[in-house]
Amino acid sequence: MTATPVLVILSAATALGLYLLLLFMRGERRQGLVALHLLLGFGGLETLVMLLHGTPDGAAPMGGISFGKIAAGLFAVSAFSGFIAALARRSPVAANVLLGTHVTVGLAGFALVLAWVSGT
Repeated sequence: MTATPVLVILSAATALGLYLLLLFMRGERRQGLVALHLLLGFGGLETLVMLLHGTPDGAAPMGGISFGKIAAGLFAVSAFSGFIAALARRSPVAANVLLGTHVTVGLAGFALVLAWVSGT
């Protein structure tokens, strides 16, 4: 399995996430785009894990311990913090801290995926 689908899906999720951050800074919310960001993020995480562990057709997994596995862990933390931030509407301070964590960890995971793919 090639890394191209992973890069395309995660790049789309990252670009959409940055656009949503811009909208958030302006005080706007678009629930449809948030849902699309959620689907792209989980789809990218799923394809990354598939690439790391091999596919059902018997393709060999890519590498041992690597930036890819660390990136998958960071994306899982990012997905969890983004989901909890969406639920924490009662406390705006906590929601903003979780959203900042979501953005920071997600971008770190994306940078590690880029480093991992460029090194293979």
